[in-house]
Amino acid sequence: MTKLNSFRLIKGERIIDAKGGDVLERGAILLQGDKIISIGREEDVIPPEGSQVEEIVYENKTVLPGLVDCHVHLNGIGDGRKGDQLNLLPDEILTLQAAKNARTHLFSGVTTVRDCGAKNSTTLRLREAVEMGITVAPKLVLAGRPMAIIGGHLWWFGIQATGPNECRAHVRQLVKEGVDFIKITASGGSTGTSVPLRPSFNLEEMNAIVDEAHKFGKHTAAHCTNSQSMINALDAGIDTIIHGVYNEPDGDRSYRPDITERIVDQGVFLNPTIHQSRERIWQLEEKSQNQKLNPEEVEELNTTKEGHEQRIEEVSKMWEAGVKIVCGSDSAWANYKMGRFQADINSHISIGMSPMEAILSATNLSAQSCCIDDQVGTLEVGKNADILVVEGDPSKNIDDLWNIVDIYQDGNLIDRGNYI
Repeated sequence: MTKLNSFRLIKGERIIDAKGGDVLERGAILLQGDKIISIGREEDVIPPEGSQVEEIVYENKTVLPGLVDCHVHLNGIGDGRKGDQLNLLPDEILTLQAAKNARTHLFSGVTTVRDCGAKNSTTLRLREAVEMGITVAPKLVLAGRPMAIIGGHLWWFGIQATGPNECRAHVRQLVKEGVDFIKITASGGSTGTSVPLRPSFNLEEMNAIVDEAHKFGKHTAAHCTNSQSMINALDAGIDTIIHGVYNEPDGDRSYRPDITERIVDQGVFLNPTIHQSRERIWQLEEKSQNQKLNPEEVEELNTTKEGHEQRIEEVSKMWEAGVKIVCGSDSAWANYKMGRFQADINSHISIGMSPMEAILSATNLSAQSCCIDDQVGTLEVGKNADILVVEGDPSKNIDDLWNIVDIYQDGNLIDRGNYI
């Protein structure tokens, strides 16, 4: 561990501070303990006179903030099983799986995650284990159990609420349990008993959840797979919309610029989870190179491709309109294993982002949506020393984010060979 009175000087060919400016050529960052105390041009960052300093020089490499994945499900396995089946596993197994996923994501350069719904207290117990030094993980921003209606999306993870009084009571219970934010399934989803094309909570219930969360200083994020659920969430004062799909009850997929305008005007973040479907497309296409797909797989591939193309089109319109789009993978849900967050960052290029804008969506903006941008998301004085070092220049080629050299968390170099 880094001692508080020790100094570490990190020099890089280039530094991306993720504050929105240009790349800093030949830059340096001075760390003391777990904090950044100076950053700038190499010749301007000078340790205190007479101090003992560990100096690390990264030639031909880029230094940037640790990545922030604002949407994960640490309980997930990513092997294709549905959540209805995942839920049948004992809490002990799911806690171990959460620990494995957290380590995998950390070792891939993600130093902060927001878990958007887990069974019972599994992720809260994981945080206790991390604090005890039993295992390692990114910084954990936790919802604990997600809020659902009876039979609604993710209901089997532990909460089903009816009416505003129950909704307020459950928010209070979650706050008591130590959650960092409230995840609301404002529409149905992949859960078998839910209805994806219709909102779940009514407006009175949504108002109660969001109001109670905000009263306790907790932010809110709502799973929305239809237009009316987005309207309800916006009416209630939601902070982040997840997915944000423009579906009508009859299945019509019509883009709604009026809803997009409201998202912009209210300053709400959007986590579109673009790569979730593309990951499955890649898997099926790779499989087809070696063996013939069965009829069900062919249909799945065609349907998923069509849906993904629609998704790119509507999210591109939202980006052009000025929506604050943040990067969250939704792994390890369905077929999307953790440790591949860079693929989600790459997918933001397809909606019109530049490589630098995509990096900001996975660092600065993602940290803002998680309400922890006072600690992480950018490289600047006073913030936690969560740092990623990669070979190449991701501000020009986003796929250079895969070329991981080193990862620092709270000023400590992560030993990626340590699986104990």
